[in-house]
Parts: sequence; C-alpha cells; structure tokens
Amino acid sequence: MQFEMDAFAERVRPDFPGIKTEVDGKGVVYLDNAATTLKPKAMVDAMNAYYLGISSNVHRGKSYSLELVSNTYEQARYKVASLLNCAGNEVVFLRNTTEAINLVAQGLCLKKEDRVLVFDDSHHSNFLPWVRNATTELITTKADGNLDLDQYFAALKKAPKVVAITHCSNVTGVYAPLDLLVNAAKEAGAIVLVDAAQSIPHRRVNLGQLDIDFLTFSAHKMLGPTGMGILYGKKEQLEKLEPVNLGGGVVDWVEANAYRMRKIPHRFEAGTPHIAGAYGLSAALDYLNRLDYENIQQHDRALGKLMLSLAQEREYVKVINTDSTADRGAVISLFIPGAPSLDDAARVISDSYGIVCRNGFLCAQPYVSQHAQGQVLRISAYIYNTEAEIRQFFNALDEIRDFMF
Repeated sequence: MQFEMDAFAERVRPDFPGIKTEVDGKGVVYLDNAATTLKPKAMVDAMNAYYLGISSNVHRGKSYSLELVSNTYEQARYKVASLLNCAGNEVVFLRNTTEAINLVAQGLCLKKEDRVLVFDDSHHSNFLPWVRNATTELITTKADGNLDLDQYFAALKKAPKVVAITHCSNVTGVYAPLDLLVNAAKEAGAIVLVDAAQSIPHRRVNLGQLDIDFLTFSAHKMLGPTGMGILYGKKEQLEKLEPVNLGGGVVDWVEANAYRMRKIPHRFEAGTPHIAGAYGLSAALDYLNRLDYENIQQHDRALGKLMLSLAQEREYVKVINTDSTADRGAVISLFIPGAPSLDDAARVISDSYGIVCRNGFLCAQPYVSQHAQGQVLRISAYIYNTEAEIRQFFNALDEIRDFMF
C-alpha cells in the first residue's frame, strides 16, 4: 500500500515546477502544505491565459470577448458546485476563508447576547469573528487532543444561535465527526458554519447529505491561486445574509436615495473580482478531479499514519493529539519539552536540510498553548509528498537534537 502511495506522488511530481527549487544547491522538501500548497503548471497556465488574452472585466457591458471571460468565470463557480453537490447560486467567490467567515459573522447581524459555539482547536479565523460579533462558548478538547463531545452536547442545550465547526484541525490533521456534530447542532436549532479549509483539499464534503448552512475553504490550499476564497451558503441563508461591502457589481439599480441589490451570489461580490483566480481555481479543480479524490484521501491518510508512527518512535518528541485511532490526515504538530521556542530549529531544518516546515502557534494559539509547552513544529504533506520526505524530516530532527534541545 505504501508503495502505491509513493507511486501516486511520483506520478504527479513532474507537474509542479516548485519541487525542482534548490537552495544552495540542495533540493527543497516542501512540508508546509497546511499553509498553502505548491502550484501545478496547468493552474498557472490557466491564469496566464486570462492575463495574456482579452483580460476584460466580468458581467459589465456587452461584447463577445467580455462574455467569453464572464462565462469562464461562472464555469469555475459551477465546478465548485459540482464538487460540493450544491447549486451554483449557493457559491460565493471571496478572497479567502477568513473573509468568508467574517462575512457570515457580520452578515447574520448577531447581537452580543447571541451565543456561538466554537471549538478550541479552531483557526483564529473561525474564532475571532465570533468573539467580536457575539458571545462565544469554547468547546474544549481532552488531554489526548480529541473533542469533548459530552461538553458539546451539554452546550447545545443552551440553544446557541450558531455552531462554528472546524472540519479538520490545521494543528493535528485530525478530522472532526462532521455528520455527528452537524446533526446535533441542527436538532438544537442552530445555524451551522463549517471551516473546511484543511479538509476540502483532501476529501469531498457532500452537501446533499449534510444539513450545513455555510461552508468555506480557500483555493490556495488545494493547488489554486492565493486571493480566491469560496463560501457556500444555503439559498435561504444567503438570501437573509446582509452584504458587508457595497459598490459596483452588487446592485441592479441605483437612485439618489435608494438601490436594489442583485440576486445571490453576486450581491456579495463587490468590485472587480479575482477573475484570473477563478481561471486558476477551475484548472486546479480539473487537476484534482483527474487524480480522483479517493486516491487523494488514501494518500493523505497513509502519510498521516506514517507521521504519527515516526513521531511516537522518538521519546524526546511530543505530539499534540496522540490518538492513533483518530481520523487523521497528513498534518502533525510536535513540541520538544524544555524548548519553548522553535524558531532556530525551523531555521536550521530549512537552511541546512532544505526542508520547509512551520513553527509557532499556527494561528491556533489557545489550542497550542493548552497542549504544548510553547511553540510547535508542524509538517504537513500533500499529493506530491513521499514517504522518503517524511523520513528525511525526522532524520534531520534527530541530527539537530543534541545541539539544539
């Protein structure tokens, strides 16, 4: 099975020019995919096709060239709808997951007394907008890093207005039991938002089978361009959501003292959108669909299992979430007891070994602070990473152990 996973990775590696990058003559191993992925040439070519062609605006004016660009832009929207199994008008294009969650948190016009349940392993982007707009209740994790479901079910009895779920932790790579969490929240009468930024790159979420009100993710974490975020919203929920930005592109008619908003989803896409980004997103989705999401998911799980196994072989390394039975992807965060800062370790691993990883609190500071003794080192893999690269990281960690920790 592992050989098959490596064969899968080796098949796609030639499509990614970034893999050939060298620093001081040493090839780079890229293991920071939870932050952003490398880009395939096909995606960049699609964006260039827009920039080097008739790079007109969309949905403004009447011309053959403009309509071609507008149609290509909208085709990207419908490819997202196909991925999620939803309607095209339920897909909003924004800048990123962060903007999408802020749009929902503000657009729901919450009152400070409204209660929002958030999970303590959430990225700051699925935490801070709720803190600012409502009263939050934090669902904590247990000592092993898993969610405290008893606390969650008890909190639902307090009738929260919103439940903000993180589908996959950017710290641990562990997937939450989405169907269980969503069903319980809907039975409690809550609006459900799912942060799927770390999950959609690796597996499908079928919205036809889940009663989710809002779901969001970013293109740049799944081979697409930066500056392109996706918000799904149920039609009836988007109709009630108050737009945050007004201006060109979101109105059908304007008078001196009144205006009429466009229909969803365009009423949320003020100004000139990231048109080239839609071209890139479309190409990235085509690429992933050709690989088959089942293969992508198997590769993710296989590397995640390998990461945990290699970490647990080393007594000097501690792992956030040690549950070997958890539904886990290829993300792991390590800390070294007695080493509260890992800045120097990350720098040496990068500059001396050519391995790009991440250190710090990972935009999940309350969670990391609870389970680690300071900063963590995180490695995260994607479709082009191999078993050998994961082992290379742990071997480098072993070599620097004696003089750094």
